[in-house]
Amino acid sequence: MLKLIQNEQGKIFIRKSTWIMYIILAVLILGSALLTNSLDGLKSEYDEDNWREELKQENAQLQKETEEYEDFEEYNNSVIAKNNYYLENDIQPAPYTAWTFVDENISLLSIVSLLTIIIAAGIVANEFRWGTIKLLLIRPISRSGILLSKYITVLLFALYTALFALVLMWIFGAIFFGIGDWNPSIVVEGEDGFKTISLIANIFTSFGFKLVNLVMMATFAFMISAVFRNSSLAIGVAIFLMMGASSIVSFFADKEWAKYILFAHTDLSQYMDGNFLMLEDNTMGFSIAVLVVYYAIFMLLSWIVFTKRDVAGQ
Repeated sequence: MLKLIQNEQGKIFIRKSTWIMYIILAVLILGSALLTNSLDGLKSEYDEDNWREELKQENAQLQKETEEYEDFEEYNNSVIAKNNYYLENDIQPAPYTAWTFVDENISLLSIVSLLTIIIAAGIVANEFRWGTIKLLLIRPISRSGILLSKYITVLLFALYTALFALVLMWIFGAIFFGIGDWNPSIVVEGEDGFKTISLIANIFTSFGFKLVNLVMMATFAFMISAVFRNSSLAIGVAIFLMMGASSIVSFFADKEWAKYILFAHTDLSQYMDGNFLMLEDNTMGFSIAVLVVYYAIFMLLSWIVFTKRDVAGQ
């Protein structure tokens, strides 16, 4: 099994296309860092000695802006309330550092999902397309073992790439914005008002939630690849559903069965403080249960269809 996994890893990383994907990911992260660095408005910096006065001035400016432009009222009032929390609790807002950059750009891990889908979609289908599946089948290992090694390889690729993106975000953030404190705190809005939490804990919580979505989309693409032996179909369907997930859920939100749609549950970060639920009655426990059921279905379909061809002599 280990040799099969190593073989599959080699197939992935020997391709130029894989390294091109990594280069594109690195360029996107660098571009985000350059953009953030060039736009001062994206970085909230407060003088160590005069931060209270600066917050009060910012509140006054936001209040004036709200009176002139009603469309900004909800957002501005939220910022004003947060600034007041800082002032009332004598908490100086943390400076913009590498940790802040990572926290604000954790959504770039959706690019990792896209890259993983491409790998998962082709890892089985391409073996049949290129005729190399015969070289695997003559080995003294079952089809289940072959499929398992490929699936583990997909998950490892997803993990490697996600960690690569996370580390690269921090490195570029450190270069452009500095490291700052090793355990900074931020203020977030929850159901019971504002509270102070660890920024690093928030980053890794968000990272964990992104991994859940990453595994589900990779498993879905892997299932399409194993069942239909068509990498283009797997890539197209998986990317379409990933990109249109929120629209699909919103379109059917008024239906009773909408709560069973997979994409209403893949983003568990909706249960973090301050985020909005895709469906009002959802709970994290229910979402996890739905994900487990879908995951089991995807895996069963992959194994049943792939191994059934042994009996048919294919």
